[in-house]
Amino acid sequence: MGLENSEVIEVSVVMPCLNEEEALAVCINNIKKVFNNLGISGEIIVADNGSTDRSREIAQNLGARVVLESRRGYGAAYLAGLKEARGRYIIMGDSDNTYDFDDISRFVKRLKEDFDFVMGSRFKGNIKKGAMSWSHRYIGNPILSGMTRLFFRTRLSDIHCGMRAFTREAYKKMRLRTMGMEFATEMVVSALQNNLKISEIPISYSPRKGESKLSPLFDAWRHVRFMLLYSPLWLYFIPGLIGFTFGLLSLLVLTRGPFLFLGRYWDLHFMIFASMISILSYQVLNLGIYAHTFAIRMGLLKYDRITIFIQRHFNLEKG
Repeated sequence: MGLENSEVIEVSVVMPCLNEEEALAVCINNIKKVFNNLGISGEIIVADNGSTDRSREIAQNLGARVVLESRRGYGAAYLAGLKEARGRYIIMGDSDNTYDFDDISRFVKRLKEDFDFVMGSRFKGNIKKGAMSWSHRYIGNPILSGMTRLFFRTRLSDIHCGMRAFTREAYKKMRLRTMGMEFATEMVVSALQNNLKISEIPISYSPRKGESKLSPLFDAWRHVRFMLLYSPLWLYFIPGLIGFTFGLLSLLVLTRGPFLFLGRYWDLHFMIFASMISILSYQVLNLGIYAHTFAIRMGLLKYDRITIFIQRHFNLEKG
């Protein structure tokens, strides 16, 4: 049963799983305890991504629904699990016991306050000793979260927190599709682009049980690549505008003849260089317009005033 078939389930907790036999039972039992204590009608979905240990057996014995996904990847596992979720509210959390599922009640409460999407924040909460390496805590996560805040104008403090919650309606609007770790970024970006009502709550983060599946540099690159593809302003427009302005101003200065700077005369060769920079930057600006328009046509981005103006006044197809 997919997202369309939900009458009695209030909360679905979806966890991706790849060889997490050391921690999975603890996570499932904690979630069941929360459901019982709060009187919540809930379900636990374990999206297994090809485990070769006892993870599936453990999940089934403890009453969780196991969804199998052969395509490897953080996003692939979540997409398979979310497709089967039947609850009105959906909670995401890792199956390595790093997140405290007692926080489910706080996430659900915030969703019931008419928020569509609720992010956990480890940086505003409590990161326990040994839970996160210094490079992730002070370099990787702050840089990637800062880029997201800059590119997409959000104040969220922990873009890559794995514990988050949203309504079924919000999930449908986000139309998620990426298969890897960039799935976490895609969800936030899509929530922002769809103008979902977003909130953030502080949570705790504990050392994981079992072996980490992260590939820091590769996963970081996938996040950066995704953000650049979804923000042509930073990938094309700003570099193109800087280059075009530099080239044009240089040519204007050279119209008065060679000039002395840094102990040498700048003349014909620099003029050729400035001309090349201007032409190349102009092409980059055009490529940015094409990329932005293509992303809109593909449903990745939404129309804005600048794009509407350009299409209205600079369209080769009339009538």
